[in-house]
Amino acid sequence: MPVGREAEARAFYGALLGIPEREKPAELARRGGAWFESGAVKIHLGVEADFRPARKAHPALLVRGLRRVIERCRAAGVAVSEDPLDGFDRVYVDDPFGNRLELMEPR
Repeated sequence: MPVGREAEARAFYGALLGIPEREKPAELARRGGAWFESGAVKIHLGVEADFRPARKAHPALLVRGLRRVIERCRAAGVAVSEDPLDGFDRVYVDDPFGNRLELMEPR
């Protein structure tokens, strides 16, 4: 993620996607960024001065209540691209920094 945009990360990953933020270890916290974790899901955003978003390579997250997440994203102005896959409802969204995320829910 770009330098100094932790508040946007918290709004997207924490508030919108519902992944709780975890405090980073002190020696890492001074570098910036943010960690979001819930069970097996761990998204650690590091800061890069020469940041470039991950447009092709991306994490895929299994989601419960995907329709509700889609509604929250759209209400927040986040573009949602639906792309069903056999056995799954599936969408793509971009985080505030342009990183691609795949959200899936088994049918």
